[in-house]
Amino acid sequence: MALDAATLALTAAELGRTVTDAKIAKIFEPTRDELVITLRTRTDTYSLLLSARSGSARVCLTDESFENPETPPSFCMLMRKHLTGGRLVAVRMEPGDRIVYFDFLCTNEMGDLVTNTLCAELMGRYSNLVLVQNGRIIDALKRVDFEDSEIRQLLPGLAYTVPPKPARPDFLAASAASIVAAACQKDLPVAAALSRTVAGVGPVVCREAAWRAFGGEEKIACELDEEGKRRLLEAIDGLKAEHAAGGEPCSVASPEGKPIEFTFFRSGQYGAGYAIRTWPSFCQMLEGYYAEKDRAERLRTKSKELHKAVHNMYERAVRKQAARKEELAASEKSEQLRLYGELLSANLYQAQKGMESITVPNWYDEGKPVTIPLDLRYTPSQNAQNFFKAYKKKQTAARMLVDLLAEGEREIAYLETVLYEVESAPGEAALNEIRAELKSQGYLKYYKPRDRKQKPADFYRYISSDGFEILVGRNNLQNERLTLHTARGKDLWFHTKNAPGSHTVVLSGGRDIPDRTRQEAAELAVLHSSQAKGVKVAVDYTEVRNIRKTAGLKPGMVLYDKYETAYITPDPDLAARLRKK
Repeated sequence: MALDAATLALTAAELGRTVTDAKIAKIFEPTRDELVITLRTRTDTYSLLLSARSGSARVCLTDESFENPETPPSFCMLMRKHLTGGRLVAVRMEPGDRIVYFDFLCTNEMGDLVTNTLCAELMGRYSNLVLVQNGRIIDALKRVDFEDSEIRQLLPGLAYTVPPKPARPDFLAASAASIVAAACQKDLPVAAALSRTVAGVGPVVCREAAWRAFGGEEKIACELDEEGKRRLLEAIDGLKAEHAAGGEPCSVASPEGKPIEFTFFRSGQYGAGYAIRTWPSFCQMLEGYYAEKDRAERLRTKSKELHKAVHNMYERAVRKQAARKEELAASEKSEQLRLYGELLSANLYQAQKGMESITVPNWYDEGKPVTIPLDLRYTPSQNAQNFFKAYKKKQTAARMLVDLLAEGEREIAYLETVLYEVESAPGEAALNEIRAELKSQGYLKYYKPRDRKQKPADFYRYISSDGFEILVGRNNLQNERLTLHTARGKDLWFHTKNAPGSHTVVLSGGRDIPDRTRQEAAELAVLHSSQAKGVKVAVDYTEVRNIRKTAGLKPGMVLYDKYETAYITPDPDLAARLRKK
């Protein structure tokens, strides 16, 4: 669902009450569509998120921690130049439109006080952030030139103009009587007629007005009698009154628990299976609705290039393995070459140079005749030697291919684990660790770490219900460090069987590990693997002293012979409950 102008107006008013007079302490751009501004008042510090992402455009306060890119984008640098140290003096709303203006009182290069306005245009795929001073555009997050739009351009130096408004009247500004009169001229269901009549609200508001007027009964707008029109007018007036009173931030979740709507009133149009949640503020409602979706989108954007590179490596390894298997199958037919060589050598007296083939008895098959193809360019003796040479070549290739196939299987398994790590990486730091690992293994030739050294991420840490600490690796290098250097002999090691995943270790501290802790550790091993949504997933476990690593194994790859296997269906909420505070 997109943020409509009515809900945005209440959000902007809430922001105005909370952060007006706050000073800018920090600005960064975590992704190409988002800007985060840290604002400080005399008593509190707030993070203001301005998102121009097409599917989740919004402005709100957020408690989420964002990763600050090591190299700030150019728009972020420009924002820092013009806004850092500025004071937020007003939060304004464009009436009937999804545009919020943030007015900052700043000091320019000459030491003069100027007002810089950050315009947040939250209009779906046309969402944008524009910095304006004295009515002129300083710059925009997404520049719009004449090729992109002949109606409105957003380029440095041009005068800032608001986007063209729809011809329909604003729901909040127009009278309920005029809205009902215009809607009743349309041969459409009431909710659809309202959507075509007014602007500034989403379909959920129009459906709610129809539901409050007529319940679940679907009526055609142009067929409404006077009583129906009166009921619709009262429903619209009721919604407008709720908005004028400040609204009630509510979201709606489907029976499966997936958020599907949010608005400024407590909706009654959904059935008993849907959950209505009331939020303390509009900012918290927007964050609760969009947070998980945006988090996944940020990681997808950051890991897209690396994921593509690793996926190409994996595809190449699979194709190479298939070619080797075909070559091995062909080399297994080499015995026929040896047979031809032996039979031809024994019958050289019958052969002459220039013959295309020769038929001789096969002593190894009861004297049955066999036809041997010959090369016209060589003598019979040379043909026999060529058969023996080809036989030896294929025998040597077969011996080498056995080793190469085993190496190929290990490489494919390793790249599968790297693919899983990229897909589940929690942020840029984790992706950089994976890049460094691939560089050390010779897969990435051109990756150059940043000069600024990043502190390596810690293991995932959990505390079992019995008080035992459980450690889980984040990537192959961490898995190796955890299993071979951090864990000790009687600590218990877990890993999903024949599937990419993290090493999981229960630190025993010399004590016996109870069954409940073993169960929880096995579930964590599944949750931190590619089988996280599986049922009855096989998990191998053994004491750490039974784990070994030999030369030539890739990072994170280990060997073990003595082990047991459990079949686990994990609890998706277990990790959150056991996470170490």
